Amino acid sequence: MMAELKPIRTDADHEAALEEVASLWGAANGTPEGDRLEILGTLIDAYEAERYPMDPPDPIEAIKFRMEQMGLTRKDLEPMIGTRTRVAEVLNRRRGLSIGMIRRLHDRLGIAAEILIRPSEAEASLTER
Repeated sequence: MMAELKPIRTDADHEAALEEVASLWGAANGTPEGDRLEILGTLIDAYEAERYPMDPPDPIEAIKFRMEQMGLTRKDLEPMIGTRTRVAEVLNRRRGLSIGMIRRLHDRLGIAAEILIRPSEAEASLTER
């Protein structure tokens, strides 16, 4: 019989949960082992999100990452951002994203609007001065 599931509250609990996940890895969905693996994964995700929060990515880095994922060129961004010069200004952090650009990038590339509305690293450093 498997041990009772409980919240992960300490690093020791986290380590034990990771070890159990490793032993259950590959369990079929819908089986008791598969269900336990899924629940442990959820508990681990919740603990790690609270314990090790990650800052959302920089909007320009998110655009560049999605371009790489989708095999897009700067020219492919023109319908979303504007002229070739405007695309270069945005990607080189010399110009911020407008609301229209954010909407089009979100709609066409599937980048979360919450990421795109954040100030880029260059804009953030300007406001800290």
